[in-house]
Amino acid sequence: MVNDKSSQQPAAKRSQSPLVIATFVGLTIFTGLYVLATQLYPGGSQADKHSPGFSWLHNYWCNLLNAEAINGQPNAARPLALLAMLILCLSLASFWCVLPNLFAFPKPVNKLIQGTGILSMLLASLIFTPYHDVVINLAGLFGLITLFYTYKGLYQHHYRRLFWLGLGCLGLIGCNNYIYYSRHYLYYLPLLQKITFGCFLSWISIMNWEVYKKGKLADNAGLGRLFRLTQRK
Repeated sequence: MVNDKSSQQPAAKRSQSPLVIATFVGLTIFTGLYVLATQLYPGGSQADKHSPGFSWLHNYWCNLLNAEAINGQPNAARPLALLAMLILCLSLASFWCVLPNLFAFPKPVNKLIQGTGILSMLLASLIFTPYHDVVINLAGLFGLITLFYTYKGLYQHHYRRLFWLGLGCLGLIGCNNYIYYSRHYLYYLPLLQKITFGCFLSWISIMNWEVYKKGKLADNAGLGRLFRLTQRK
């Protein structure tokens, strides 16, 4: 785990353990539902319209959300994939609520991180609609605001490894967008999408763990002060 923070950290804020734990639980459930949904997908991919089942190399996550599979059959994976998507968005919204506890930003900045993060996730939950591209672009716009202050907080508060890991994730997202809009190397995009997804969720999980640890330290410090006060009486 990341331990390269300076000794001069801002005072720990009040623990929000339920939301932190909800993020961990939600991401775990999402992963399980995602894998299960791939088992229900009838077939068809960008590489082969008639291929059986879900291909981890050639199918996109969005294929699981469509009402009809690429091979023309009704998509039995859709209900499970929609549930997984809803849980993912709620989990990430929960994470953006607690992330400001890791930093010492002014209250307006904390609210901005929380607001843009939650709004981005609300928009992302509509990815299965006919407005897929519009939703992705709007969610990405609000997400960039959230990520800017996330990177700023990580750098200023000496979470340097998390900062560089986050920049790596941003680079992967940039590669995804370049391929998607330029149509160059499109054959490799489904695999790159999954690698990016895994790296991003791992980064989120590590930051969530740091929030949890900081909350526990704050709780323990509060109990210590309470114990000393009772001793004096």
